[in-house]
Amino acid sequence: MKDLGSRLKETRKSMGLSQQDFGAIGGVEANAQGKYESGERIPRSDYLAALNQKGIDVLYILSGKKTPMDHESLNDEERRIITHYRELSEDDKEAISQLATSLSECKTPS
Repeated sequence: MKDLGSRLKETRKSMGLSQQDFGAIGGVEANAQGKYESGERIPRSDYLAALNQKGIDVLYILSGKKTPMDHESLNDEERRIITHYRELSEDDKEAISQLATSLSECKTPS
């Protein structure tokens, strides 16, 4: 069974981020991020709140349960994209995931 630290690491790696970059999202240094991931320390609420502000699923990190997405919260374009995504092969889904991650990392702040 995965614990909080391993879910943090899993989330960070799925985003393709280093401990330094992921820690920066939460306002901590890489060494603190490493201690969170190893279970040596437990993250503070302000760190978790900062992750949540960036769209990271904090419920999953804390409990192992993914936050359900309300279908009604999606606009027509988002529904269309999801419909097309579900029709793709696993390799194509992985390519789309990598592209979306890359594009989101290049996004300039509003």
